[in-house]
Amino acid sequence: MRSGMSGKFNEENGAEQALPMLRYLRALVTGLAVVMGIGVLAIVAILWLRLGAGAPLPDLPAQITLPEGARPEAVTFARDWVVVVTDTGEVLLYDRTGKLKDRVKP
Repeated sequence: MRSGMSGKFNEENGAEQALPMLRYLRALVTGLAVVMGIGVLAIVAILWLRLGAGAPLPDLPAQITLPEGARPEAVTFARDWVVVVTDTGEVLLYDRTGKLKDRVKP
């Protein structure tokens, strides 16, 4: 059987041993929170940098020549066609050989 005194001594001894472990655990949790916060900030920064810049247009094939003064705003490559939307909103439809097939003005 345990005596009342030895039980009290063991509880105090256990509490004294647990205190450094709790401090260590608190430091680990704080460190984890800091690392997670830095990680979230890094992900937000990467997304902001990548999505903030406009996407570059693909290069037009060499056989396609745009009308004088027209600048491409959007380019779509289909199976048999290349569609170019100019800065004035004009839609130019080319076949794969580069021949202008249709022109739609706004």
